[in-house]
Amino acid sequence: MRPLRRIVQTVVLFAVVGAGVIAAVHHQDIYDWARLRNYTAPASVAQIATDDTMTAKARRIFYVNQPVLTPDKPYFNKQCGDKEQTIILGCYHGNQRGIYVYAVGDPRLAGVEQVTSAHEMLHAAYDRLSSDERARINGLLEDFYQHDLQDKRIKDTIDLYKKIEPNDVVNEMHSVFGTEVANLPPALETYYQQYFSSRPKVAKYAATYQSEFTNREAQIAADDARLTAMKKQIDSDQTALDQKYQALTTQKAELDALRSRNIAAYNAGVDSYNNAVGSYNAAVVALKNLIAQYNTLVDERNAIAVQESQLSQALNSQATAPAAE
Repeated sequence: MRPLRRIVQTVVLFAVVGAGVIAAVHHQDIYDWARLRNYTAPASVAQIATDDTMTAKARRIFYVNQPVLTPDKPYFNKQCGDKEQTIILGCYHGNQRGIYVYAVGDPRLAGVEQVTSAHEMLHAAYDRLSSDERARINGLLEDFYQHDLQDKRIKDTIDLYKKIEPNDVVNEMHSVFGTEVANLPPALETYYQQYFSSRPKVAKYAATYQSEFTNREAQIAADDARLTAMKKQIDSDQTALDQKYQALTTQKAELDALRSRNIAAYNAGVDSYNNAVGSYNAAVVALKNLIAQYNTLVDERNAIAVQESQLSQALNSQATAPAAE
């Protein structure tokens, strides 16, 4: 009976070790199962996953982090922390411990939640990469950044991350490139296909709401250029008018002097003087019209600047509404 007992003990020992190996290999699946067992994604969260064309794999990663979409600024800032260097729209808590997304209410910025959610999901996905796969993807991201990235705004974004999050720059590239760059090299496009069935749709969301800023910035720049040219013209016309006024003053004094001593010369000079007055008055009207156009353009330019400021405020989870007067 002893040999039988040893066999049984050995079998039990193998079974226990085998279970340990299975748990080690599938620990992520076990964790995911535990996190998702009693979880049902809110309708708003599920809709974002659908909007982002998240694959089943990406949706699972997203849901494991039980994402919270909230317009509550104090709550959001408590979860994501206060970072004065940049506007925070979302955050991912490492080790699959949660995703929080700030709900932007301005309809002109539709798509922000979709891009932010995809961005944070990709942080969670990056966390799950094996060391070999991460090294491979890091190389692809760095190569694209160094040789093929043309978008100045994206470059500026990465440069900002280098300053505020120098240890996570490639991680941020992984999320930014995957959600905001329309066209990527084939190897990266293939990689991101495991997360999105139509990644360009996510990038289009980013381009659409970014255009709300870039279009206004371009219009303000164009208006500023026009205003500069118009101001230069106004100053030049005003100087010319001042000179004409001085010439008219001199001419009138000469006519007044002639009137008392040489009426013929006076009469000969009246038409010339009157023509000069007419030209001066026409120039005054033209200058007034130019000034009116300038002021109208200033109002239009400032209105666009106010809109841009409102959009920036809408994106700023730390901004508070101004007090009523």
